[in-house]
Amino acid sequence: MKTRTLYRPVGMKELERIAALDWRGFPPRLSWQPIFYPVLNQAYAEQIAEDWNTEDSFSGYCGVVTRFDVDALYLEQYAVHHVGGDGHDELWIPAEELETFNRHITGRIEVVKVFTGSQFVLPEDQALKQYF
Repeated sequence: MKTRTLYRPVGMKELERIAALDWRGFPPRLSWQPIFYPVLNQAYAEQIAEDWNTEDSFSGYCGVVTRFDVDALYLEQYAVHHVGGDGHDELWIPAEELETFNRHITGRIEVVKVFTGSQFVLPEDQALKQYF
């Protein structure tokens, strides 16, 4: 099976929920989040994680870049959305399709980079501490 590598910038709460899913899927979207948007390149994920998440209390003042592989054939149904400058490319997965999307992830979700803001507090969970 051919796969495509995607990236997702997340905050602490979402990272905790990914870990609770054994690093094999993303948690359901919150009621005010109509889409799940993985991004197509690591540089863009890092920009979001560092510039936005580290300043956001909801993200726990940290931005974590995750990387994961998804069945490429499955992804063909989703258009690439260019949302800003060069390389700002995302897929928009409707929230109600996230469970199906998760089933098409191959392997585990990996943490590839972590950014912390000045108000960041180290997580108590020993399994997560290794990333900070």
